[in-house]
Amino acid sequence: MGKSSLHIAMYPWFAIGHLTPYLYLSNKLAQKGHTISFIIPTKTQAKLQHLNLYPEHITFVPITLPHVDGLPPDAETTSDVPSTLYPLLITAMDRTETRIEHLLRDLKPDIVFYDFASWVPKLTRKLGIKSIHYCVISTATVGYIRAPARQRGEADFLHPPSGFPIPSIALHAHEARIFAGGAKAKFGRDIMFLDQAEALGFWTCRETEGPCIDYIESQFQKPVLVSGPIIVHPPAASSLEEKWVQWLGGFKAGSVIYCALGSQIKLRKDQFQELVLGLELCGSPFLAALKPPFGAESVEAALPEGFEERMKGKGIVDGGWVQQRLILGHPSIGCFVTHCGSGSLLEALRNECQLVMLPQIPDQIINARMMANNWKVGVEIEKGEEDGLFTKGSVCKAVRAVMEVDNEVGRLVRANHSKLRDVLLNEDLQSSYIDSFSQKLQDLVG
Repeated sequence: MGKSSLHIAMYPWFAIGHLTPYLYLSNKLAQKGHTISFIIPTKTQAKLQHLNLYPEHITFVPITLPHVDGLPPDAETTSDVPSTLYPLLITAMDRTETRIEHLLRDLKPDIVFYDFASWVPKLTRKLGIKSIHYCVISTATVGYIRAPARQRGEADFLHPPSGFPIPSIALHAHEARIFAGGAKAKFGRDIMFLDQAEALGFWTCRETEGPCIDYIESQFQKPVLVSGPIIVHPPAASSLEEKWVQWLGGFKAGSVIYCALGSQIKLRKDQFQELVLGLELCGSPFLAALKPPFGAESVEAALPEGFEERMKGKGIVDGGWVQQRLILGHPSIGCFVTHCGSGSLLEALRNECQLVMLPQIPDQIINARMMANNWKVGVEIEKGEEDGLFTKGSVCKAVRAVMEVDNEVGRLVRANHSKLRDVLLNEDLQSSYIDSFSQKLQDLVG
């Protein structure tokens, strides 16, 4: 038996889509009596403070990012910079190593959870601390891209690596080029992805990714700990902004399309316009929460000519932050056009809106294939095989496929979504995962 109460340090990648799941996990572990030191960029702490449900157990440890030439001085997360500057943000994280070593010497945690800071295991071994590479991307994504079977020379990303358990996941030509480029990219100091920690952790469950979990374990020859797909319920005081209550309340149940591509994704202007014109073509009311496309100062400046006048009262394109989880839970939402980030998918699957997938980067692409081809809980928007571009027609076709209840595709995705939703809403199942995860952490420490 391990220690009954652990001290755990969290050091996730500087992206809201990574920081938030780490904090969700921290809440669940704090609920079990563990102490959490959550290392976070200084100004970003305020953005996540409201999600700390156990402040008596979870302490934020703010750090200042070191200077990196070319990185704006106030940049802390991927939300603050364009994707072209992400490598500089990784460099900034790498340059925190000395600061993190001093922190770990002072904090003396039992375990450190990390993802992009691949040098953490080197520090923890020196200090007699355990380390876990905790991934917020799917086991399917890690298995498809980073499994040793792939690393040994299977460079054709059109097809899965040897032994991969889900043959229905395959890529298009334009996607394979993205994957191949990413495989050559350096992650900070280019230490081999995933091969240094004592164990691997994943934000998932066996009910959805069982075969891929087994594949990861066999490929990396390490213990794989799964925490379950954690979503923390918002505080009881949380409520949807009145402007959205009023607007959404004006439409019948299941009739509104909600479209959001996350905090990082920016489209080309022509694709941005195809997307909003596709939503218009559907003929249903819609709310699109999108970042301004490349080259545009605002979403309003990028909208097609005459669009705002035509859509007045029926369609909204909003460039600001919206309360996505509360919007997805509103009864008028019938369809969610999503980039397929893991957090967004989990929020959607726990609600009754139907899924339309528009993935942009590698982990989202694998997630979309899992949803459309394996679980069959949604429809992916068709793109050109070589250029990867979608049209307003392909957007409309996918949305109509899931929203029309009297067609075969619509019936199938609704039935499958309902089954998966029942699994994800099972409180006993969630509790059992955290109990098991906590016990395995204790055993690891010894």
